[in-house]
Amino acid sequence: MIPGKMLDPSIAIRASADPHELRVCAHLMAGSEPWLTLGRTVEASLATLQSSTKEVYVATTAHELLGFLILDLTGPLPGYIQTVCVAPQVRGQGLGARLVGFAETRIFQNSPNVFMCVSSFNEDARRLYERLGYEVVGVLKGYLVPEHDEVLLRKSRGPWTGFRTDRGGIGGAPSIPATGGPNAEHT
Repeated sequence: MIPGKMLDPSIAIRASADPHELRVCAHLMAGSEPWLTLGRTVEASLATLQSSTKEVYVATTAHELLGFLILDLTGPLPGYIQTVCVAPQVRGQGLGARLVGFAETRIFQNSPNVFMCVSSFNEDARRLYERLGYEVVGVLKGYLVPEHDEVLLRKSRGPWTGFRTDRGGIGGAPSIPATGGPNAEHT
């Protein structure tokens, strides 16, 4: 955290499908790292944000969108944090950690595992995720762009066997589709 800077306690994190907010998110994503290095466009970012298979949550004050999350709760890695994006003016003040904590609360309702990828050049984000308890479980060499790798991270409460959902039911291992994998985008 930046010394002397504190996160505004009035910041709310909530679901969003509002077209204007999603466009703001797309511009924030495409205009900042790591997405600049990965060549992510506003259009591609917006398409991801509008996907019916994703959950989008925004962090806002009464007047400003300060960050957002994209979650994927389907596919072979249910509980995948696809994107964590924080506006430049509030980086280093704890919003990234707060967004990840929100994502974990949501995901752990349905899965004993949270997954995410972080680009090999995104050292600040990787340090944050490791400080939050994420462990490296694999490296996807040249996955999004040839010159950089994606590092697969996991935080776990245990195996699928015996997992109980927050609703009291017993969870089962995810079914893996015959084609495709997680829409691994970078965080």
